[in-house]
Amino acid sequence: MGITELTPEQARERQRHGALLIDIREAHERVSGQAEGALGIARAELEAAPERHLPSPDAEVLLICQAGKRSREAGAALRAAGYRNVHSVAGGTTRWIEAGLPVVRPRLDPDEADFLERYSRHLRLPEVGVAGQRRLQQARVLLVGAGGLGSPAAYYLAAAGVGHLRIVDDDHVDRSNLQRQILHTEDAVGTPKVESAAARLRALNPRVRIEPVAARVVSDNVEALLEGMDVGVDGSDNFPLRYLLNDACVKLGKPLVYGAVQRFEGQVSVFDAGRRRGQAPCYRCLFPEPPPPEFAPNCAEAGVLGVLPGIIGLLQATEAVKLLLGIGTPLTGRLLQFDALGMRFRETRPAADPGCPVWAAGRPFPGYIDYARFCSAGG
Repeated sequence: MGITELTPEQARERQRHGALLIDIREAHERVSGQAEGALGIARAELEAAPERHLPSPDAEVLLICQAGKRSREAGAALRAAGYRNVHSVAGGTTRWIEAGLPVVRPRLDPDEADFLERYSRHLRLPEVGVAGQRRLQQARVLLVGAGGLGSPAAYYLAAAGVGHLRIVDDDHVDRSNLQRQILHTEDAVGTPKVESAAARLRALNPRVRIEPVAARVVSDNVEALLEGMDVGVDGSDNFPLRYLLNDACVKLGKPLVYGAVQRFEGQVSVFDAGRRRGQAPCYRCLFPEPPPPEFAPNCAEAGVLGVLPGIIGLLQATEAVKLLLGIGTPLTGRLLQFDALGMRFRETRPAADPGCPVWAAGRPFPGYIDYARFCSAGG
């Protein structure tokens, strides 16, 4: 026998005469409002132990969800378990509200209410859910660079709820930055980039701890900056810093999300050789030697399409979130290249170099080198 569907108005009338109305959505869905008088019991909990929540198999029970599908399915499950007087509210809470019927917000601790409402779209993803969002809340990410790549990466990592974001940059905001470095605005020109970034990100999500570090990343401080961090995100714009970050992350066993842009092209990858020695490549496997300076001009010299760092920085943020949640297939061992003019992506698979000087099996870490000299000499 199928489940009878009632209109919200019919359900409200039966509720007045003693029927039990149960909202079977998850807590984070109910935080924005639920039918007045409804009990909030998640579907899985209700189906697992209906006897704990329903007075008797003959009691009239009305189930409501967001749009009606889940309540029909839950009703069928309860019918199969012997509950004979179960109905579903057609159109769910959406139609209940459209009908102008009374809605209430559950009484929650303000911090819990903020968490559930702010991250509601994440919480609806089975791959994230409450447990995954709590994992993001406990996560710590080092972002090197608050410029073109760091701007979109920082925005979306903060919006996603990464609990601690340490941003390192020793530069000041220049008007020429504003064409692509969207963390900064006209009134920030002349101020340290990390201070400008911290102000914007705290305004976006006050739940996230933003730690601005106005410093140049060098061999003497790179390990301290990575201490306690779960993932490193490379938003730098020069070869010496890329090699340094790579070597430090290999030594400390930290995954590094790499990105680079120039003119109309960009690339992104994940280097995780520190945790997967002998299996995953590192930055040195991809670039054993830096190109001569004349073949690798920076953005100030060669120019860059303003939207390009946004695309690559968003991909970096995506990879970082995936790594923190342990979901999907990261770009480990894969280099994703993007051509903005042709609007094309191309993927290559750089091999792990068994002779790599920093992660080869059985080879001790050689120590940090003079990266500026190494790069200026072209290897």
